[in-house]
Amino acid sequence: MSRSKSSESVKVVVRCRPMNEKERASNFERVVSMDVKLGQIVVRNPRSGFTHEHPKVFTFDSVYDWNSKQVDLYDETFRPLVDSVLLGFNGTIFAYGQTGTGKTYTMEGVRNDPEKRGVIPNSFEHIFTHISRSQNQQYLVRASYLEIYQEEIRDLLAKDQSRRLELKERPDTGVYVKDLSSFVTKSVREIEHVMNVGNQNRSVGSTNMNEHSSRSHAIFVITIECSELGPDGENHIRVGKLNLVDLAGSERQTKTGAQGERLKEATKINLSLSALGNVISALVDGKSTHIPYRDSKLTRLLQDSLGGNARTVMVANIGPASYNVEETLTTLRYSNRAKNIKNKPRINEDPKDALLREFQEEIARLKEQLEKRSGKKKKKGRKRRVGEAGEQLDDDVEVEDEEEEEEEGADGDKNIADYWREQQENLEKEKKAIMEDHSLVAEEKQRLLMEKEKKMNDLHREKEASEMLAAKVKAMESKLLVGGKNIVDHTNEQQRILDQKRQEIAEQKRREREMQQEVECRDEETLELKETYSSLQQEVDIKTKKLKKLFAKLQAVKAEIHDVQEEHIKERQELEQTQNELTRELKLKHLIIENFIPLEEKNKIISRATFDEEDDIWKMKPITRVQEYVN
Repeated sequence: MSRSKSSESVKVVVRCRPMNEKERASNFERVVSMDVKLGQIVVRNPRSGFTHEHPKVFTFDSVYDWNSKQVDLYDETFRPLVDSVLLGFNGTIFAYGQTGTGKTYTMEGVRNDPEKRGVIPNSFEHIFTHISRSQNQQYLVRASYLEIYQEEIRDLLAKDQSRRLELKERPDTGVYVKDLSSFVTKSVREIEHVMNVGNQNRSVGSTNMNEHSSRSHAIFVITIECSELGPDGENHIRVGKLNLVDLAGSERQTKTGAQGERLKEATKINLSLSALGNVISALVDGKSTHIPYRDSKLTRLLQDSLGGNARTVMVANIGPASYNVEETLTTLRYSNRAKNIKNKPRINEDPKDALLREFQEEIARLKEQLEKRSGKKKKKGRKRRVGEAGEQLDDDVEVEDEEEEEEEGADGDKNIADYWREQQENLEKEKKAIMEDHSLVAEEKQRLLMEKEKKMNDLHREKEASEMLAAKVKAMESKLLVGGKNIVDHTNEQQRILDQKRQEIAEQKRREREMQQEVECRDEETLELKETYSSLQQEVDIKTKKLKKLFAKLQAVKAEIHDVQEEHIKERQELEQTQNELTRELKLKHLIIENFIPLEEKNKIISRATFDEEDDIWKMKPITRVQEYVN
């Protein structure tokens, strides 16, 4: 399979939730209207009646209104991306938007309701269904789950939830989280269990905007390794990685009603989302030589997804009510910039650190050990001593066994359990024969019995060792998933055809939308070229009308610039407020140090403190024995 070398844009879709009960009870009006066929969103300012302000119009890859279905959203927008991950590309799906606009519903949905399942459970079903239908391929599926809470990375699947993980970078694989746990999963049920365990450890809290607001950014990572026999007769491995990102809510701190710990959380959330916005702006600017990925943990983890080796879909969630018009416009502007980001996705072929290859090599090594053990047993059967009655009987039994082994070996279906049982029975028979042989003296009989007892103990140990090896092979093989015709029954075949038809319909809708957008853009140009005027007055009227239209566009652009400048001022004020709070906190800490920590101790601490640029934190050098002696 050839690698994809061409660049492609980040795909951006927008989804608007319905009006909720609080908004209806407060008589807020709906200010968002959507043209699903054209992929357009129109936002009307509720105060425009007084200011004669033109509504804001945004165009995206696709838009989904309050009547949209989860399954349509998945089939049209996310299914192609998950398909590419199964082919070995990296893919990222991330939900962005104000708190309470339905990000978590879009990503997770209602798990027990097939109609309301979100992106994540639908992708689980998609991945394992694809594997079950595959032919001559071996798969290994792993899952990891982390959250970024107050600029600290937590492993949501770790036993110790107090531990904070570090970000590292390698030239071949890029940015990764050191010591992040990873679980091999073999079914939808298992991967759902992994996610449920992680969700129980997520940081949530109540704000004015949402009773169960996510106070952290969560990233669920699915790594899919696929091994396939190539034309060269060698196994080739492709590794696709799917990042499912649920970002914390973006909103003004004044609206969240945040105080104390909630205010601190909101500050960190907004700073990381601001850093994400700066990265997006730098990527689409075209003039920026430096992309500020290192400004936050979130942007570092999404580095590959924004301008890197990944296919990315951003789903922006908005609310329709007039109360949130500022936040809605901010989200739409943010998303509008993101659709201009160019990525260069390529298939990850034969990476050095593929776990699937390690599994295959380990299984092959263990099987070789098992074969060697069974080979030793056969050789042992040929080493005989003739001359003693007991040994002669032993000889006869073993010869019969040899003949049986040859026959069964030819058939190729000898059961390992039967083999050990037969060996046990043979030794029992030999012991019985020795006991019944009256021609042997007592000492000789005792010696032969002890030899048989030793053989039985050796056989028992050999059996245990072989069983342990076989169990290990079985356990490792069970983690590797293989599809095939035996799995695809008639029902699954019908389901496959249905899925294919749904994909075709989704693709057709996408093409129709693109064509309509293109037609809309060209309409004005075509009309201008074809227009003929019957009189000079008609020409003046039509051109005056066009001039008014262009003037309205100019006014709209000016209003947009004014809005963006106002938004920038508000954002700067919030950042200044955050800076003041941090400065106040820093002054308090300085005051405590000056008044309660002796100068000598303070100097010792300063001399030991070093700033780690890689992890963006202060670290203390360990005290050596020499230092202790000097101090």
